[in-house]
Amino acid sequence: MKNLKITIVIAFILCTYQNFAQQTPASAQEMGISIEGAIAHLGNGEVIENSLIMFENGKLTFVGSANARIARTGTVINAKGKHVYPGFIATCTSLGLVEVDAVRATNDKAEIGEMTPHVRSLIAYNAESKVVESMRPNGVLLGQVSPKGGIISGTSSVMQFDAWNWEDAAVKVDDGIHLNWPNSFKQGQWWMGEDRAYKPNKDYPEETAKIENFLKSVKAYGKSNETKNNPAYGATQGLFQGTQKLYIYADGEKEILDAITAVKNLGVKHIVLVGGYEAHKITDFLKQHQISILVRAPHNLPQHDDDDYDLPYRLPKILSDAGLLVAIQNMDAMNFQNRNLPFYAGQIAQQGMSPEKALEMITSNPAKILGIDENYGTLEVGKSATLFISEGDALDMRTNQLSKAFIDGRDISLETHQTQLWKRYMGKYEGK
Repeated sequence: MKNLKITIVIAFILCTYQNFAQQTPASAQEMGISIEGAIAHLGNGEVIENSLIMFENGKLTFVGSANARIARTGTVINAKGKHVYPGFIATCTSLGLVEVDAVRATNDKAEIGEMTPHVRSLIAYNAESKVVESMRPNGVLLGQVSPKGGIISGTSSVMQFDAWNWEDAAVKVDDGIHLNWPNSFKQGQWWMGEDRAYKPNKDYPEETAKIENFLKSVKAYGKSNETKNNPAYGATQGLFQGTQKLYIYADGEKEILDAITAVKNLGVKHIVLVGGYEAHKITDFLKQHQISILVRAPHNLPQHDDDDYDLPYRLPKILSDAGLLVAIQNMDAMNFQNRNLPFYAGQIAQQGMSPEKALEMITSNPAKILGIDENYGTLEVGKSATLFISEGDALDMRTNQLSKAFIDGRDISLETHQTQLWKRYMGKYEGK
């Protein structure tokens, strides 16, 4: 009797796990696949109305017109009337590092300390996150996972969103270090009874000097014969060697100018601006220093009372028209909303930018900024077969309905905890 009870309990646990666990990652591509007849959006501004896309062993072998007289490879998918896109790429996210904000045990996005460049998001990444899983049905198939908090938060890595563990998920390891530049103005803490008006931050010179002194020490450490290992200094050497990028989080004009000038003078080779709310005021300066921008998602309100009401909507286009390399990123407070990345691009397309140019801000542009454009971001022969088929326009939430998605040629599941719940409750109401 006791053994029977144990068996029942184990069976119940296994059934529950089956219903609510992360989808099993897809196995490697074994046979060729041909997608025929779809409208192909290549991610580089080009569109093929009646396309043929073929891939084998995870790599694209043909991208062109369906009228081409060429033998189709393996399984042929008839996608006439549908749309094909390269996988969308999220940037500066903490996906896989936090599951429930209110549950501390599931939150691994920040470490204790102010200067922690040696903290690596890579080894903390949870490949079985239900939040990560929920990105795929909207076409978000890759993301840069970065630590948050402190002054220097840590080191990010680029991951693909269908994996057993962080080793399988890694696309680019330790791609960059993330720096939160201080604000020159501060707002009072209302819960402490302080005035909420913005006032000059008297500690700003001290805070910026602290960052500069740290980077000077890092640079000196790299040139010295110091035998004692310093993990923080060692992890930051790539900034001066050109193997890593420095992602600077700053919004104000003064902060952007100060930050870029300071780190450039110290010898940091590659800089990416994150946020950049007032970057449109200094586009010539940014072009001069070849600064790429991960601009905040346009679904936001203006930050200042005297700003145009639609500035957040128009900002990506303004920066792009100025000749800057621009991609869209989601602010950390809305981390779970990275699934709405295609709709942010759709919003930009309503501000006068062409849909294909807006598409570049979530495909080829972030791939270039993250340094993964050799394999991802566009549909081109020789690149990774990371793409999806949508029933309609993927930048429109009404028609972004995926029927197939592939990561490195692997036919991945589009089922998530959310789709399971949707089917469960739709069945309830449809049965009435």
